This record gives sequence, structure tokens and C-alpha cells, in this order.
Amino acid sequence: MPLWRFGALLLCSFVAVSLIGCAEKPEPEVELYQGPLEEIFDVQLLYSEEGQQRVEVETPIQYRYQNEDKVFPDTVNIKFFDTKNGQVVTTLRSDSGRFDNARNLYIVKGNVVVINKVEQRRLKTPELYWNPTTRKVFTEENVVIDNLITGSYTKGKGMDANQDFTAMTIRKPYGIFDVDPGLQ
Repeated sequence: MPLWRFGALLLCSFVAVSLIGCAEKPEPEVELYQGPLEEIFDVQLLYSEEGQQRVEVETPIQYRYQNEDKVFPDTVNIKFFDTKNGQVVTTLRSDSGRFDNARNLYIVKGNVVVINKVEQRRLKTPELYWNPTTRKVFTEENVVIDNLITGSYTKGKGMDANQDFTAMTIRKPYGIFDVDPGLQ
């Protein structure tokens, strides 16, 4: 084989390999970050109306996400204040919680305990929802309401209340009920 043919063959092979190497490479698929944008410690949220404090939410840590949802992975403590004298009327404690921005709902979960200091009642449930706009609290879960004065209790499935728990309705009640002796 003449040298010039060998050189031409070598050159053609080099060009072919070079062209293959220049082929477009597919872009690597990039996954969007789904984690929290912000991590806040020792959180205290205050809600007020007409210059009066109505609600205080405290939690050790809060995560905020792209869609403005917030997650409270640790204990959540909430105080509801009387509209007249500014005193704490009701307290709430739960194992964790979150704020669903799209629905404007706070959801607390795990060993939820609500104590109404005025009525001397304690509510226990696994999950509770609070809408700060409507000032309503509700659950679809089982509830137990203890009368801390008499020791009686009421059980039920589902509950609706105003945000300070001074007015409460159980959707499907069962158990022992408090009855006013004057109603006999």
C-alpha cells in the first residue's frame, strides 16, 4: 500500500472519530430542589386584630418551603387570648404541626391537648385544624372532652369550635354527658 493511501486512510479515520466525538451530548437531567428554603429556630408568631393580641404560636423550629407552606417538626404551643381583657383563655399543645398556605390552615398533630382555662375543660385528639381567617377550629378525628371540675367526659367523632374553644360542637357525640340538674 502506498504511503500516501495509508496517510489518507489514517486521516479519514481521525476525522470520523473526531466527528463522532463532536456529536451533541444530552443535557443531564437536573432535579429541582424540594427542601426548605428557610430554617428558623425558636419561633414565636403573634396574631392580632385591631391592635389586640389574639393568638401566640411558639415552636422550636420552622421550615419554610417554596410554596410558602411551613412545617413545625417539633412541639407546637398555642395560646388564645380573651378579646376583652387580653388574658390567656385557652392553650394548645401538640407534637408537631404545619401551615398549609394554599388552604390557609394550621394543622397540628400528635397528642393534641387543648385546655380551656375559663370553662375548665380539656380536649384531646390526634389532629386539629385552625383557620386564622375564619377563627374556626375543627377536626374529623375522635375527640375526648374532660370536665376538669366534675371529672365527667364526653367522647365523639368530629368537632367544630371557635378559636378560643369557648363554644364547641361535637359532630357525633357518645359517652358520658354533663346534664344541668335544673333540666330534669
